[in-house]
Amino acid sequence: MPEKQYTYAVARIRAKENALLNDAFMEQLIGAASEREALSLLSEKGWKGRNNGSGESVQDILSYEEEKTFDTVLSMVDDPHAFDVFLLKRDYHNLKAAIKLTVSSGQIDDIFVEGGTIPVERIRTAVSQQDFSSLPDAMAEAGKEATDELLHSRDGQACDVIIDRASLRAIREAARSDHNSLIRRYGELTVALSDIKTAVRGADIAKDMTFYSRALAECDTIDIKRLSEAACLGRDRIYDYLENTRYKDAVEKLKRSFFAFEKWCNDSLMDSIRTELYHPFTIGPLAAYILARMSEISNVRIILTGKENDLPDTMIRERISKTYV
Repeated sequence: MPEKQYTYAVARIRAKENALLNDAFMEQLIGAASEREALSLLSEKGWKGRNNGSGESVQDILSYEEEKTFDTVLSMVDDPHAFDVFLLKRDYHNLKAAIKLTVSSGQIDDIFVEGGTIPVERIRTAVSQQDFSSLPDAMAEAGKEATDELLHSRDGQACDVIIDRASLRAIREAARSDHNSLIRRYGELTVALSDIKTAVRGADIAKDMTFYSRALAECDTIDIKRLSEAACLGRDRIYDYLENTRYKDAVEKLKRSFFAFEKWCNDSLMDSIRTELYHPFTIGPLAAYILARMSEISNVRIILTGKENDLPDTMIRERISKTYV
């Protein structure tokens, strides 16, 4: 897209940014007496769902907000695949769901998510017919391997590991081939932080090197061989390794709680995109807007879930991430 056209698109996004939920509003949501009151506050901000608030579930409302976000930004660019990197997780989630349903002969449809880069029905058909040729090569390879694993071992975790790693590799590949620095940073950060999460969880249940060799995805800012070796020896060795990387600030959060670490991961992503508030000529601000919206939708989901389950406000507050504005 020509630079001049990005300038116009960014100007439109700047107007949209004014409607993003800020920290003060998030605090207002947290302070709501009930889920119903929180939904009422969101309704005043335009969060009403496709049917304008008529008989819609929380998931309906949040899904529609995601859909609106991508529809809005894609309407501003010429390339319909410009932001596919943010949708790849959905494709691999659907692949995992299709495999598990097919192998277990399940009939549950609502575990699939729409809006990926590949239609859900194409993925389901590929899995049910054991013909993955209609899928991208990397996805087809992961789908076949995960299906074979689940059929032979009935090990759902092994299936998850295969597909989750393939998802991270796809995100990294898509991000590295993109010309925009924000999207490249997003890909690197996504893979690195996922590797750290996997290593910590694995260390907590004493996983061995074989597990890490299948679960961790390559990236530039983490040496997965050294991370794997550390994880085999326990959390403290992971901390020692991370102290010598750009992720050293994660150590204190991990020592506090996994929730604190999750929040730090999300905050790190927000910090990495905030510079786009000052870039008027590239696709970066559009990508940043998508990530900002995904983060605020995630925050709202956490708050509403907390209200539904009567969690203390302090517990909800420690789980939500920074806002973009």
